[in-house]
Amino acid sequence: MVCVAVAQVLLGCDTERRWLRLAPARIGHLFPRLPCQAQYNRHLRDRGPVWAAVAMWLARLTPTWHERLRLMDGTPVRCGASRVTVHRSSLGEIAGYGHDTSHHAFSWGAKLMLVTTADGAVTAFSLAHPKELDERKQALHLLQVRPPAEGPCPIVCDIGFAGTGIEAIAARLGYRLIRPRHHDEPHPSPGRAFPAWLRQRIEAVIWTLKNQLGLERHQARTTEGLWARISQPIVALNAAIWHNWLTDQPTKHSLTAYDH
Repeated sequence: MVCVAVAQVLLGCDTERRWLRLAPARIGHLFPRLPCQAQYNRHLRDRGPVWAAVAMWLARLTPTWHERLRLMDGTPVRCGASRVTVHRSSLGEIAGYGHDTSHHAFSWGAKLMLVTTADGAVTAFSLAHPKELDERKQALHLLQVRPPAEGPCPIVCDIGFAGTGIEAIAARLGYRLIRPRHHDEPHPSPGRAFPAWLRQRIEAVIWTLKNQLGLERHQARTTEGLWARISQPIVALNAAIWHNWLTDQPTKHSLTAYDH
């Protein structure tokens, strides 16, 4: 079931109805039997814990899992654009109104937090209500419940994770947060400038998940469905990066799952 779901993402089918019409011709020779739409929908939503386990298993198979560096960022996942959708949706326990700082706009949805390796493999992720957990609290909770590395490591993040409280707690957990400095903070010493080019890598990961792998077009209306629709592209991304390592593809292709 996981393989069929990953194939759906990599072959660019955003809706399950369309995918199950195309699947027999595209991947039917690989499976003895393909599920009907009702079975497929139910199995995708019932296997919530499996998604995270498969994503982490794939991430551990990539060589960069053993590197002592992680990237972290959060991004809003829009779940509705009208009041009618908000009232009819069953996402009230996970979705709410929040501010999308990067686009300077308010949206109704959930907050996705990602921790990745330097080549883009997702090593930890979580969903949270934008009002109940702010970005820093969600990051700390994620680092506690899903350790993104085998041991202590530095984590490159943005200025939104600034604060003595979060930095101290993260340090106790074994993670040193590396972020841009505030305007009122002293300039860093030579050789310790913020690595902005690393920040661009996780921005590329988020763009790939949302645009190429269909996360922005998830169309979920339940909490279980939203988790499945978010986990699918994450597992597909990790599978593509793992495949690129196996086939000795250039590193730059790791963030472009459609190429392979």
